[in-house]
Amino acid sequence: MTVQLWTGPDIMRSVDSSLGTLPKIGAPATRALNNAGYTALIELAGVPRTELAKLHGMGPKALEIIQSALEEHNLSLG
Repeated sequence: MTVQLWTGPDIMRSVDSSLGTLPKIGAPATRALNNAGYTALIELAGVPRTELAKLHGMGPKALEIIQSALEEHNLSLG
């Protein structure tokens, strides 16, 4: 059995693209983030959770999804 490991720029592209987009959250939460000027996951790193929770359409489930997505990159909400 042969196992091929993915190395090189393909991995970096995958990481960069996941930080460059918002995670799959509900439409109201996505609209809330877009209206507040957030269009990429990386932009949410360090943002206080309480600030995001104040956005109309942002619920606890969306906040958990965002936190989990950030943690995959060793980042977190503020």
